[in-house]
Amino acid sequence: MKTSRYYLPAPSWWPIVGSVASLMLASGFLLLLQHTPAGPYLMLAGAFVLAVMLFGWFGAVIRESIADKFNDQVDVSYRWGMSWFIFSEVMFFAALFGTLFYTRHFSVPWLGHTPLLWPDYHATWPTAGPGLTTPFTPMAAWGIPAINTLILLSSGATVTWAHWGLKKNNRLQLKIGLALTILLGVIFLVLQAHEYLSADFSLKTGVYGATFYLLTGFHGAHVTLGAIMLSVILGRVLAGHFSEKRHFAFEAVSWYWHFVDVIWLLLFVFVYWL
Repeated sequence: MKTSRYYLPAPSWWPIVGSVASLMLASGFLLLLQHTPAGPYLMLAGAFVLAVMLFGWFGAVIRESIADKFNDQVDVSYRWGMSWFIFSEVMFFAALFGTLFYTRHFSVPWLGHTPLLWPDYHATWPTAGPGLTTPFTPMAAWGIPAINTLILLSSGATVTWAHWGLKKNNRLQLKIGLALTILLGVIFLVLQAHEYLSADFSLKTGVYGATFYLLTGFHGAHVTLGAIMLSVILGRVLAGHFSEKRHFAFEAVSWYWHFVDVIWLLLFVFVYWL
């Protein structure tokens, strides 16, 4: 029988383990930037500790959920927590899109109006910036980016189809929908990797390369995280978890995946197309 009281978990070491992992990752990255041999190894150790923390902490939460310790108030708390997390991600990408907007509509025109500093600079987008003369070919919208747009839109449909399967207690539809969504996410990442390998510019190609790889790279990282979360959900489905009435973990991941879809649509328009 579900508890009528708000569940308070016992004191846990997992937050401390996560803090240690973050310190190891940050320290290793700083050592890596200084070309210290220990840097990569410290980062790998930090990644391992972080993985242990994630498995341990989320595993504890899953066991609490299966034990029916969460009442409706706890469910509302989780929903608010996921909503604020996605809002923080929205603000993160808003800052990156704001950088792109400011660069294209303010910085580049201003530099074009300073002929004493950059007399031969043509202030048109895309540009690497004044003083950078290495030629490059901007990434075209119609090709892999358009295919990836279709793929992500399709993945949004398949995860919604899986959700309807869960609501109808159609476990086969749920499993197929989740598997298709994960497969589409992996195909997206493979095509994006191919796009990166075929590009004739890099992160160092001035402001165009920097904004392109920051926006698309961080989005790719979010797709990777979303695919991992969907894989965990699929594993839980195969283990018999979730019911047609209580399945917030599935909903939270589907929210995140739809957020990733929307961000890609904005990327396609403002980074590739316009």
